[in-house]
Amino acid sequence: MKKFSFLLIFSLLLFTACKKDHVDATNTQTLQSSINDMASSLSTIKQIKFNEALYILKTFGVEADGDVNELKALGQLINGKKVPEIMSMADQVAQQNGIEWASTAPPSLGEMNIFGDEKAKESDPNDVKANSLSITTNPTGDNGTGATAIQIIPRLVDNAGNPITFTGAALETTLEVFSNGSKIYTSKNLMQDNNFRGFNLRFSSIQASKVIDNKIDITVSVKTTAKTFKMSKIGLDVNPYALKVPEAPKIDSTASIQDPSMTDPNISVSSTGTDPNATIPPATATPKQPTADPKTTVNKFLNNVGSQNLKAAFDSSNNPSWGSYESFSNPTSGFGAVKSLTVKNITTSASNTNSASVNATYDVTDKNGNTTALKVTFGLKNVNGDWKISSYKITP
Repeated sequence: MKKFSFLLIFSLLLFTACKKDHVDATNTQTLQSSINDMASSLSTIKQIKFNEALYILKTFGVEADGDVNELKALGQLINGKKVPEIMSMADQVAQQNGIEWASTAPPSLGEMNIFGDEKAKESDPNDVKANSLSITTNPTGDNGTGATAIQIIPRLVDNAGNPITFTGAALETTLEVFSNGSKIYTSKNLMQDNNFRGFNLRFSSIQASKVIDNKIDITVSVKTTAKTFKMSKIGLDVNPYALKVPEAPKIDSTASIQDPSMTDPNISVSSTGTDPNATIPPATATPKQPTADPKTTVNKFLNNVGSQNLKAAFDSSNNPSWGSYESFSNPTSGFGAVKSLTVKNITTSASNTNSASVNATYDVTDKNGNTTALKVTFGLKNVNGDWKISSYKITP
């Protein structure tokens, strides 16, 4: 009898020792097994919150299409993590996505199962009965040039178009934004009741180069246990001045005069100092005054870009941010992507002996036929009496 008791205790200890306290994402089976082991050591309430945390991370913490791929991405994200680390990660993801969830709050998302069980339970808060989905959109914010965002509020409605009343759900809600048929933005959130605040689509989160004719289309989907509801709105106006543009380099307003010994073959420098027979301008010599208007340089630059004479365009610049000619003329990320360019207006806003600033507005069409209106501030500097473009800043 004592021997049997000893074996039983030993077996229990061995079983406990084999239980994992961290995620093993070697494959789907080890992922589920390790998560089950971790959950079994928690109290009932903490088990629910742990499952909610995993659901938050799987839904909003990874980028993947389909449940299987989402599960694989989740495994990579939390591999080797323990419960406290996973709860902390879920808190951060919820906060970043504006989801009203916290690991320290009472359970709020019902029974979550990241490994997929779509069948409705006897008391399933996600089994919301509705007829269709409606969408309300309202421009919000103003930066002086117009709205800076659109508030998009979806509602599950009945046959009469009245909002459905429900609470305690966790309906996965997805916003997709398109322009000219191409998807340019995606966001997710959780609809927990009929007071869902929706999405605040900030224009600054959308690349200006991807928006055609300052119009976007949106599609919102809401996933209940039994059905996924979808609704779209076409041709919503956006404020082009609030869209995201590439970060511009800082304008170099200081003169950069080359050392004559680096360019004049008649000037030599010995190992002990300057050749006494060489004629070297005094250190205090003033730079040669450019005779041309700086906007002439900008106009030539834009015309050369528009006609794809990129070598001439590059030669009229002295901008370290553009790098080599190969980088400058790159057909994907450089000016080589430009098909045509139409100048609308060019003005010199500031100019002195060393530097100048020129504003230009123009339409640029890329190789795919997409046209974008741009307002650009060009910084120029005096290099040996010639104006050279030293910086390039797109302004909203």
